[in-house]
Amino acid sequence: MTPKKKHRDAAPAPNERAQEKKVGYGGNDSSGWLAHLPDSWIPYVQLARLSPPAGLCLIYFPHMFGILHAAILQKSSLPQVLSTSVLMLGGSFFVSNAIHIWNDLIDAPLDALVERTSKRPIPRGAVSKPAAVVFTATQAAGAGLFLACLPYPLVQSALYALPSMAMWTYYPWAKRHTSCPQIVLGFVLAWGIIMGSLAMGLEPFAIGPLGYGMKPRVDVSTLCLLLASTLWTMIYDTVYAHLDLKDDIKAGIQSLAVLYRDETKSLLWRLLGLMITLLVVGGITSGMGIFYFVVAVGGVATSLGMLVAKVDLHDSESCWWWFSNGFWSVGGSITGGLTVEYLYQRLV
Repeated sequence: MTPKKKHRDAAPAPNERAQEKKVGYGGNDSSGWLAHLPDSWIPYVQLARLSPPAGLCLIYFPHMFGILHAAILQKSSLPQVLSTSVLMLGGSFFVSNAIHIWNDLIDAPLDALVERTSKRPIPRGAVSKPAAVVFTATQAAGAGLFLACLPYPLVQSALYALPSMAMWTYYPWAKRHTSCPQIVLGFVLAWGIIMGSLAMGLEPFAIGPLGYGMKPRVDVSTLCLLLASTLWTMIYDTVYAHLDLKDDIKAGIQSLAVLYRDETKSLLWRLLGLMITLLVVGGITSGMGIFYFVVAVGGVATSLGMLVAKVDLHDSESCWWWFSNGFWSVGGSITGGLTVEYLYQRLV
């Protein structure tokens, strides 16, 4: 009698999985550690983009920027930095899960029209829409629990998180309503800087209901870091959007890649120049030392400069390689620069 073969909800064959890893973050990989999970779990892990965990890292990086930046400004202790980093990693995990599931839920009709995303769990029927709604709600609730762990009243912490929650909810529709969804994505990811700073006990601004009667106040260096991080996302996500440019044009999906097309590199150079300027201004206003400027600013200029110069926006494999490797080098440069600067200032 022939043994019964395992079925994984019509997931791609091995050669298709290899191609998927090669050309995009499609959310339908079932190789590696996923192969050891029960079949019924795999679509939900895919839906949350836990393998590879690129989305989690992209959400966590700005939180780390905020933690380290605040630690430098207020000369925080190392144990506080480490414990807050762990706390924000937990919060980022649930936020990443929630927003990926929500995005796939709303985008399912569009994903079905794009070759690279057509086999994601919802379009291929592995996860129903009601199940995705429940899954989103549980992950959002998990993220909400971490707000109670911040060193401020829950209402105040929730008010700080409100802009991010609102824009994450809206983001899936941004590509239908505007040619610049990368701006929306950049803003909500960069907002992690605000939450990381808040988790360290440093309010980056006090405006309106957050001011409690105080005069409006905004920390310029934090604002510069937030805007620079927004531009970073705009750069790498525009490169990522070129993976699906032809399908997006046919499906009516909007993006900076669709808007600029062959002129995208000119845009990317301008965004990079503005990002470097913001990092320099932010470093000067916060009194950063040589380590920040060499490691963070220099690392960003080098790695993103290479990305913009060398990526072939007409080649999906080139776009994927530079996206998947470029965000690590930039995130690592900023994190590394802030870390070394913090440790140096602790010693002097």
